[in-house]
Amino acid sequence: MTFNDRIFGVLMIVLAVAYGWGATQFPEPFGGAEAVGPDTFPKLLAVVLIISSLYMIVRPDPDHAWPWSRTGIELIIAVVVLILYAMLLQPLGFIISTTLAVGTLCWRMGSRPANAYITGAVSGVVVYFLFSFALDLALPLGLLSFLEVN
Repeated sequence: MTFNDRIFGVLMIVLAVAYGWGATQFPEPFGGAEAVGPDTFPKLLAVVLIISSLYMIVRPDPDHAWPWSRTGIELIIAVVVLILYAMLLQPLGFIISTTLAVGTLCWRMGSRPANAYITGAVSGVVVYFLFSFALDLALPLGLLSFLEVN
């Protein structure tokens, strides 16, 4: 696994550089450049990914067998849920997509379905309002666009 970790670290550095470069290609916001703009968060993520990847290259984990039991299946389910989340974010909107993703992940971690999806709904609404009103960043409403306040 040490060799695999190092290869994965190099690939993640390449991804981080591409991601950071992509963030610099965002058009300048209307009204001029801002200290915190649409490119700030992606650039920050790219830096964190580079630092994490460098750590993985310098200090890889010792060899361990891949968990192909229940843990491996749960990891695959989590990846599929996150991919679906990214695909459904625009058409369904942030609140509905987040409710479904967080609820499903909480349920897979052992929570009762009703509690899991309530947690997902509360998370989606709170984060939506935090981003929309406190940070003034637009998130897609999708199916809930009739609730949009101009």
